[in-house]
Amino acid sequence: MTMEMNDTTRRADIAPRTIQWSPVVAGALAATALSFILVTFAAAVGLGVASSAPTWRDASAALWILSGIYLILQAVLSFAAGGYIAGRLTTGFVGSQPDEVENRDGVHGLAVWALSVVLGAILAGVIGTAALNRSSPNSTSANTSAAEPLLSYDLDRLYRPSARRPAAVDLTSERAEAGRILLTSSGHNGVATEDRTYLIQQVGGVTGIPVADSERRVDNAIANAKTAIARTRRSTVILAFSLATALLLGALAAWAAACAGGRQRDGGPAPEWMTHANRWDRRRTTAIR
Repeated sequence: MTMEMNDTTRRADIAPRTIQWSPVVAGALAATALSFILVTFAAAVGLGVASSAPTWRDASAALWILSGIYLILQAVLSFAAGGYIAGRLTTGFVGSQPDEVENRDGVHGLAVWALSVVLGAILAGVIGTAALNRSSPNSTSANTSAAEPLLSYDLDRLYRPSARRPAAVDLTSERAEAGRILLTSSGHNGVATEDRTYLIQQVGGVTGIPVADSERRVDNAIANAKTAIARTRRSTVILAFSLATALLLGALAAWAAACAGGRQRDGGPAPEWMTHANRWDRRRTTAIR
């Protein structure tokens, strides 16, 4: 009878294995806000894997690498801050072994990471939807092309009229058709011969330039389109790799920071990096005095 009562008392002292959502939500909101601030700052100073300039559509390799490193660092910092907040705010797990307490704190850090990723995806979706809503409502799939944002400058040069002929009033359908043809330049076989011939005839008819000049414009546009698409693919791969690495390292940072916050919550020692930071602050304060 006494053993049964002791077991019942021991089970009552052990905290239930549930996630405390209030610290998780607080940490996730802090991580998302900090990440948004850091990403906005990066965009303000010009970090990115692509350029908005029509003649300089892609950033240099050095800027690609720098932007990828910054993306990883901001993710680690943001998720670590959110995980640390969750670890400090979580109620202590009474009656659990130290390893079990650390694991539960780490799980709360992972919950912060997961919720932050979801919030970030929702925020990115809202921003993307707002950007799409600013486009022309009269545009349809029949007269628009996916090549327009990427190859807009090349299409402008392709349909630039001669001095003898005024510019056409509306070239939307022609530009869309030419854009779809230029997109095939990235394929294994490139632009088909009949498509190239058709494009030369169309450009000559719209602009009024000689056939030789029209052929030269089309060949230049095909070459530039192939280069632009290849560079865009490379920048997309770098961005995707950097984002995946940032999320993976962010999960590890959130786990470690939540464990560190839990140790401080229970009166344990602070992490080594925080100890060094406090020592540096004390030295600076002493030097100022």
